[in-house]
Amino acid sequence: MRFNLLFFFTLIGTVVNAQTGIIKGVVIESGGKKPVELATVVIEGTSIGAQSDENGKFVIDKLSPGTYNLKVTSIGFTSKTIFEVGVTNSKPAELEIELDNSTQNLNEVVVKANPFVRREESPISIRSLGLDEIQRAPGANQDISRVVQTLPGVGFSTGFRNDIYIRGGSSAENRFFMDDIEIPNINHFATQGSSGGPVGMINVDFIRDVNFYSGAFPANRGNMLSSSMDIRLRDGRDDRFGCSVRLGSSEAYLTMESPLNKKKNATILASFRYSYLQLLFKALKLSFLPTYTDQQFKIKWKPTKQDELTVLWLSSADYFKLNLAANSTESQRYQLSILPEYNQWSYMVGAKYNRYFENNSYLQVVASRNMLINKYVKFKDNDRSQVQTTDYKSTESENKLRIEYTGRKNGLKYNVGIGYELARYYNKSRFAVPFGVVNYETKFVVHKYSLFSQVSKSVFKERLALSLGVRFDGNSYNSSMANIVNQVSPRFSSSLSITKDLHWNTNVGYYHQLPQYTAMGFKDTSGTLVNKSTLTYSRNLHVVTGFDYATKWNGRFSLEGFYKQYFNMPFSVRNQVSLANLGGGFGVLGNEAVTSTSEGRAYGMEFLYEQKLKKGFYGTFAYTLFWSEFKDKNGKYAPSSWDSRHILTFSLGKKFKKGWELGGRLRSQGGFPYTPTDVATSSLIPVYNAQPEGVLDWNQLNQSRLNFFYAFDLRVTKKWAFKQWGLELYLDLQNLTLSKVDQQPTFVLDYDVNGNPQIDPSDPTRYKTKLLTDDRKLGTLLPAIGIVITY
Repeated sequence: MRFNLLFFFTLIGTVVNAQTGIIKGVVIESGGKKPVELATVVIEGTSIGAQSDENGKFVIDKLSPGTYNLKVTSIGFTSKTIFEVGVTNSKPAELEIELDNSTQNLNEVVVKANPFVRREESPISIRSLGLDEIQRAPGANQDISRVVQTLPGVGFSTGFRNDIYIRGGSSAENRFFMDDIEIPNINHFATQGSSGGPVGMINVDFIRDVNFYSGAFPANRGNMLSSSMDIRLRDGRDDRFGCSVRLGSSEAYLTMESPLNKKKNATILASFRYSYLQLLFKALKLSFLPTYTDQQFKIKWKPTKQDELTVLWLSSADYFKLNLAANSTESQRYQLSILPEYNQWSYMVGAKYNRYFENNSYLQVVASRNMLINKYVKFKDNDRSQVQTTDYKSTESENKLRIEYTGRKNGLKYNVGIGYELARYYNKSRFAVPFGVVNYETKFVVHKYSLFSQVSKSVFKERLALSLGVRFDGNSYNSSMANIVNQVSPRFSSSLSITKDLHWNTNVGYYHQLPQYTAMGFKDTSGTLVNKSTLTYSRNLHVVTGFDYATKWNGRFSLEGFYKQYFNMPFSVRNQVSLANLGGGFGVLGNEAVTSTSEGRAYGMEFLYEQKLKKGFYGTFAYTLFWSEFKDKNGKYAPSSWDSRHILTFSLGKKFKKGWELGGRLRSQGGFPYTPTDVATSSLIPVYNAQPEGVLDWNQLNQSRLNFFYAFDLRVTKKWAFKQWGLELYLDLQNLTLSKVDQQPTFVLDYDVNGNPQIDPSDPTRYKTKLLTDDRKLGTLLPAIGIVITY
């Protein structure tokens, strides 16, 4: 028996440590599919590597499971570093490596490049995240919106939502692309008219890497003012069927992938997720219980070496019911009194066709459709047998087509394209008010169109890179927006190599964004589109300049200064406040009378040090100091709702032997401003009966401020690599410091012992009220534990 047990554990140890990992891929010229022959691909710090064949393909095998950096060089091309390639025994790590042609003398053999992401059109304000960085981020629970909170300039919600506020802009100013196909939102329970939500819906098992732009947007990306997230997905396996299962404390994932034909030139990657987050929220005695599901797939077909077709699908279903048992405190009872029951469905389906030509140019055609269906209901006293006070139903849909051509000639890179969208918005709702019932119905159709072009070139032996772009946008909503000359968006970038490692980068851009559909479709009681004559595109001028320095140990320092000037932002007629100050909660944004008259500004500086994997260590340190302001109704600048002033994040991790990994992240941020409650108005009996919550005092716009917030997150991971499958266990602890999230005081009625609202004894026209504050000394620790099995 002892011999058998000894033999068994010896065998397991041999299997676990078997060196069967593979890195394979293809090296091609940037901008096309022309293979690069005899390119050298070497694992950093070793002599282990391979050369690409006449088809650009290479294979490095017999590797131990782990994470590796690759150095890629070839005569006549700029060298490239591929950071943190994860290798397992369960499947090969597949790469598509693009090398840039060098205009320098071919006899110089290899041209050394900055190992970090750099593009002629966007040499600044762009950060790249690899799959390993996303999966291991402490406190993020593999949610991409929480991962980017480590980057400079990214403000974050201090509650359970993952809204991001870039350089003082609202969460409505961000755009997302997945394999060049636009997706309107990447979050479950999305705020209509904005982009935030509490949980991301992108399966990280699909992700190859993410490029995050906080400025310097390319001309082929439009309708954004603050950020663009470019998510690039990997292809499915082409050798055999594979799958992975992830079971976490709040959700379960199933991911499958496989070749689709015998030629192995078509693959599929598909996933399904089901959440049981409501169990965690119920244990925490929160007032609402969310449940969500999502489905995602990618089909890739390469009928020839010059043609590629990608088809994507992403859909979600979100349900949000009330936890009526969580009513022991006044705060809980207040939440139950205002929160509705909430249902939301969304989907995006898209296709991208690429045709590559011999001269390193390509044609890209992208077609997609997305839809959002948003519903919520509310009953008096949360009793379905009583009066239904709210019945909200709306749909948004977009059909999009974009055609663009990218070419290269004599060192000049150029891109030109056109876009068209057909958008529909419909809202049919019913609201109970003190004087009766209001039935609301609106719909509109709008045609959108765009033209764009960008040219880039490196001069002075590639020491200076220049890029000039322009974009025109228009739509059929009104005559002002129909004229594309009114929405011209020029942009210019430059990057000067002071030394081979030190660069001075600058971008100046003028950007436009369409107002929310909820505002465009708002009608009055006569059925008139109230905002049709007052709305136009929101605009901002964004100037950014700075330096970056790449170290010899896979690190980079960067320092950037930025200034954003906002024009024509939507301004609420009712509340006399810019909508740029709103959008950080559930529900709907912009469903009211507005005018495009608001102005604002944001300015500051960012410092970043990022350390890519080196001797098992990695980390980042980022600090942002900024001011974000919008004009109030008197034309004076006041702090915006996202003006936290200070954002500091620090993360550090270490990969140990035998599959262990430990990482920590410190998140800290100044307090957000807020507008206090107008107690005198809110306590009036007819006012409260019409709106059973506090009315804000817009005369004191954002004159109060929450306390400074900090939290420390920790993640521990252990991986086992078997012959054809892998096992991973992880423990993720968010807010290990038990830091309390400061919140605005809540306005509530003062009830008697029988639960009846009391009348103010000194004024019978008012209720007796009070302001609730959170008197807890400690915050909530959010643990996440999970298991991942990969085959």
